[in-house]
Amino acid sequence: MKVRNARHWAPRGPRRWCLAAGALALASVVRLALHPLLGPMMPATTFCIAASLVEYFLGLGPAMTVMVLGLGIADFMFVPPYDLITYVDARDVILLVSYPLVTVIVILLIERLRREQFRAQLIASVAQSRYEMLLRHDNERALARRAFDETHRLLRHLAQHHDGFILIKGLERNAAQRASAGQSTAHGLPAAAQVAPGPLFDALHPEDVQRLTHALSPGHHRVRLRSEQHKREYRHANCNCERFTTHAGDFLVLRTED
Repeated sequence: MKVRNARHWAPRGPRRWCLAAGALALASVVRLALHPLLGPMMPATTFCIAASLVEYFLGLGPAMTVMVLGLGIADFMFVPPYDLITYVDARDVILLVSYPLVTVIVILLIERLRREQFRAQLIASVAQSRYEMLLRHDNERALARRAFDETHRLLRHLAQHHDGFILIKGLERNAAQRASAGQSTAHGLPAAAQVAPGPLFDALHPEDVQRLTHALSPGHHRVRLRSEQHKREYRHANCNCERFTTHAGDFLVLRTED
């Protein structure tokens, strides 16, 4: 995968140049402190280390700047004759060839490794986001499949128990929001309590109608149904309420167990 942003791994802003200047100053101080021990030996070692560290943390531009400025400081202060830049001998030539060559190779290798590391991080982030999208899609598909199966189960249930079917109560998913807003239907019932009557709904006792309309829950219920022989008498009947979750919402179906 080609990632164009891999070259922009280094931080931006003036802060990194301030840190690079601090690294250059620290390398100069360390080399100056070691000068009584080392003398003219390894005049640019600390600057090579500083440029490598700056490259690892701050990027290619500050590292090259530290390398060039470190070359001038090393040649001026730590290569005999000291504090004289107009005189050039073999030691100056060796420094001008070996120090930039080694430092550039190290810097370019670190730059390549940092770009590959940043590229791997970008690819991992893209893969993580795609994996999360895939999981979200799978969850949505599973929910849609479940709602589809529940719809078919509801239809089969209604067809199978049509004679004992009393009512269907629709439960809207945003019923709490509507209830807090005080919305109601044309029948004066809350929006979450809409009821579709079944064949036995008219035979239901009025008190049971009010109770089941407002406080119906899944499980077993005992209601009073009008007797077929005596229209003014009611008989007790055991009922079962089941909940169905479909793509259109949740429904409670109440039917007799007889």
